Amino acid sequence: ELLIGQVVDTNSAWMAERLNEVGISLYQITSVHDESEHILQALDEAFSRADIVLTTGGLGPTKDDITKHVLCEYFATSLVEDSRVREHIHELYKERPDVLNRLTATQWLVPESAEILPNRVGSAPIMVFRKEVEKTSKFVIQNSKLLIAMPGVPHEMQIAMTEQVLPYLRLKAKGEKSKAGDIIHRTMVLSGIPESSLAILIEDWENALPPTMHLAYLPKDGIIRLRLSTYGQATMGEIDAQVEALKPLISNYIIATDDLPLEIILGNLLKGRKQTISTAESCTGGRLAAALNAQSGSSAFYM
Repeated sequence: ELLIGQVVDTNSAWMAERLNEVGISLYQITSVHDESEHILQALDEAFSRADIVLTTGGLGPTKDDITKHVLCEYFATSLVEDSRVREHIHELYKERPDVLNRLTATQWLVPESAEILPNRVGSAPIMVFRKEVEKTSKFVIQNSKLLIAMPGVPHEMQIAMTEQVLPYLRLKAKGEKSKAGDIIHRTMVLSGIPESSLAILIEDWENALPPTMHLAYLPKDGIIRLRLSTYGQATMGEIDAQVEALKPLISNYIIATDDLPLEIILGNLLKGRKQTISTAESCTGGRLAAALNAQSGSSAFYM
């Protein structure tokens, strides 16, 4: 459904944000067919370039969900019954006995070599596999690379990441954090200047940036997000100093110093000035009203 465009991959974007927040640098995002050889090849490629591989999807009880079986093949293991998962599924569907059928029963069959983490809101357990390696790095755990398989349903994946996967990685990862700090992104939102003109305006400042920092231009819908990043190689103070040096150069174009949607920026301005706004819409079908009302406290400024 991702590869034919039927479903948009929102999981990867959400996961990328959370991983950056805990200091794990994301190297590549890959979508594959529900085809065993393609999945096996993708796993080999992923392990060749990363210490942690996260997968989502393909863990359901129907025939098109083959990820669990392919992972058994890849890690040379077999499925066994897990009584804890069985009890969880019975509890999960105790008010819906029609769901407890022979296909649902396959959900409490788990790979024998995997460590099982609970999925509070779904029937597919979270599975942790270890791949023995000689290499050691910041996140290699007990000389192993990790694969963590999660459900693909967005709300299930988000709960799995928040409640299980991220705490697991924080608890298990070996090594100290970089002395300089974590992954840091500082984003400013600009309007009223073309991307090329902005690049010329701040050219000297950008050329003087230390090699530990990277600047990205992100234009969309008449605005430019200017993002300054460091990947564990500079401190927050060093990033802040560069941002303060940049601000006088772009003061006429800054509309926010945080990465916020335009409707949030507008709402904050209106609340700060104790002003209000109203909309009368036809072709937009109420989209402006919906955007403005989606934020907390909108009744203070939207009439």
